[in-house]
Amino acid sequence: MEKVTEAVVRARETREQAASPGGWGELGGDPAELAEVWEARLEEWRRVAALLESQGHATYEPAQDRQGTLWAGEREQRRRDALTRQEGWLAQQRDEQDELRAELWLAADVRRRLRSIAGRAGISPEQVLAQLAEHARMNDDGMVTVEPFLAR
Repeated sequence: MEKVTEAVVRARETREQAASPGGWGELGGDPAELAEVWEARLEEWRRVAALLESQGHATYEPAQDRQGTLWAGEREQRRRDALTRQEGWLAQQRDEQDELRAELWLAADVRRRLRSIAGRAGISPEQVLAQLAEHARMNDDGMVTVEPFLAR
């Protein structure tokens, strides 16, 4: 009941501060969002208080609260999913940092040769250049060579 009382007070205070012009002060953030958080907490504490009363318990035991346990499991799954998405996004960012995007200006005869090679291989000129780069090697004296390969 102490938590219910606290949530009632916080929700009321937050609504009052949100409604008063300039009353939010240095707290920042969205006062309406904070009010919603306190309202949700109030609702949850009321649910827990009703559960305790209906079961005749003096203390809250999560194992005896099927609904709360279900919600906690769902929250944990959402948290894991969010962490997985964030890890994927971070990996994508790292991969993009390693990528090279280049704009090339080729002489007309080189461009024609590149398009002809790409056409015969059934791939784009960009793919031909990417494969050339994959197969390029530099030997000890600084000479760049491209080993023979089958364009794919």
